[in-house]
Amino acid sequence: MHRGLAIGLVVVAAVGLSGCSLLRGESGGVPAPSRSSSATVTPSPTDTATSDADSEAERLRESASPRPPTAEPTQASMPAPTISTIPDGTVLAEADVTSPKGSVHFHYRVVAAGESYAIEYSGFTSTLPVPVGVMLVDTAPAVGDGITYHGVGDHLLGGPTSAPAAAASTPLTGSSYDPSWLGSIVTYSDATSDPSIPVEIGPGKVLAVSSVRWSVPARTTNVHPVDGGARSGASGAVTATSSSGAPTSYEIAPDDLIGDVAARFGISVEAVIWLNHDLRVYGQQQYLYEGTTLNLDPIRR
Repeated sequence: MHRGLAIGLVVVAAVGLSGCSLLRGESGGVPAPSRSSSATVTPSPTDTATSDADSEAERLRESASPRPPTAEPTQASMPAPTISTIPDGTVLAEADVTSPKGSVHFHYRVVAAGESYAIEYSGFTSTLPVPVGVMLVDTAPAVGDGITYHGVGDHLLGGPTSAPAAAASTPLTGSSYDPSWLGSIVTYSDATSDPSIPVEIGPGKVLAVSSVRWSVPARTTNVHPVDGGARSGASGAVTATSSSGAPTSYEIAPDDLIGDVAARFGISVEAVIWLNHDLRVYGQQQYLYEGTTLNLDPIRR
């Protein structure tokens, strides 16, 4: 699960369902009846009625939680998951962009900035009578197409210039730890709807498309998932692997438990959550949401 990962949910440790608890919260089990019994005491009619009522209440509590109680995840002691960072200011990509007709020109470079990246623009000039925007995308459109969405690092470069514009920078929010999946930089018209504007530079029209040549330093991590095979509580399928055969994504099956999934891949529950910032679990049993995909690739977390 990468690219700004796509489960589209926030990290929570519990959901407001009956019997829910925090990931490492208190037990959600139903307490045993607190009354005591004695072989020498004959229950009165009142005692019998109370006992029947207690039994009925117990049955109702059990029917409200149809899944059998399951212990919260346990695991052998493992170090906290980590991944190496790239020194701030390291340049990962850099090039000049010129539109096919030479109307727009600018220079860009992508630099490391903490645990993320930023794209810097300089030398922007334009002879077009409309504002010009720029963004990074994974699948490139063609010049003359209309954009259907705004990609990563979307930025307004500006309108027509008489001199190069001042340098500007914008964060590559949503690019993941490895931004090299963003294969193209797209320049487009940010014009408003105006019948006097030529169609080829109208709203959202693609003005230039350039491939991005990346040079991303290798990263190191202490999280190395290895598929130990399907098992109870972790019976889903590995849906993608790396070039070396390591599992990189996993589809959650019915009744999958976070602790069992972690054990299947030889990593900690903490690492599963670290790999999936938008992960959700529910209930005391820590069931995962069937049909969603877990990311297992530390580089694309």
